[in-house]
Amino acid sequence: MAWIVPFPAGGGSDLFARPIAAHVADRLGQTMMIDNRSGAGGTLGTAIAARAAADGYTVLVGDTGLTYAPTIYPRAGFDFDRDFAPISAFARVPYVLVVNPVRLDVASLAGFIAAAKQRPGAIDVGSAGLGTVTHLAIGLFEGRAGVQLNHVPYRGGAPMLQDLLAGQIAAAFVLVSTVAGYVKSGKLRALAVASRRREALLPDVPTAHEAGLADFRMTTWFGLFAPSRTPDVALDRLHGAVQEALASEGVKRLWREQGAKVELESRADFARFVARETERWSRIAKAANVQIE
Repeated sequence: MAWIVPFPAGGGSDLFARPIAAHVADRLGQTMMIDNRSGAGGTLGTAIAARAAADGYTVLVGDTGLTYAPTIYPRAGFDFDRDFAPISAFARVPYVLVVNPVRLDVASLAGFIAAAKQRPGAIDVGSAGLGTVTHLAIGLFEGRAGVQLNHVPYRGGAPMLQDLLAGQIAAAFVLVSTVAGYVKSGKLRALAVASRRREALLPDVPTAHEAGLADFRMTTWFGLFAPSRTPDVALDRLHGAVQEALASEGVKRLWREQGAKVELESRADFARFVARETERWSRIAKAANVQIE
């Protein structure tokens, strides 16, 4: 059995896929291979998975960014809604708006917004790259808060975080699990988490809604998908095995350490969620007017 991860080893998709894959392999008695096929913002490996045999043995580890990828990559080679059958979510991890307190000494989300309004386009906010969720988060935030920021794209989240810690940029939207340690040590200051509820890793940090920015949510999710022609019996078998993995104490412990959450749900529930996310993020991507060749 091959699970295609369309991003490099060590990234978020890979991190959450491997423990689930190990449980599924044991449950189904299958030899498992994680196949990292990175390139073109995840579209290369996703297009390969879309063309794979629909037998339940080759599946895709997908994430939020792939739902809108065809909107920003004209030659993506797939339609996420048409070409894939959702199987199960793995994890959902929220973003948090953080600032370097030396570069930008604001203590709250309201203070950040006030500073941005006083100096339109002057606050440098980093992203993991053009067209990434963190890029679209900046545009969504600007619209909701009525501010103008200076978007600074990087080639990945790691170099962006390095520059944020060094004070080369003032702020960024980063996964809670990535920056919790830096926030607790005082190297970064968390202003608001972009989730419905406060997060266990940063319990003292308010949600964006609590901080005065209603209905601002930014979460990356990961899940398993099969080519759309895959028989229901194969999809049900994989769904059941993944749900058992998510209910295991080992996976629950790992997820808590990563600030991740996931609800056990049916295939139909996950499919409805993915459809809503595809519509939402495609709309955000179109509004951002990003095109990547």
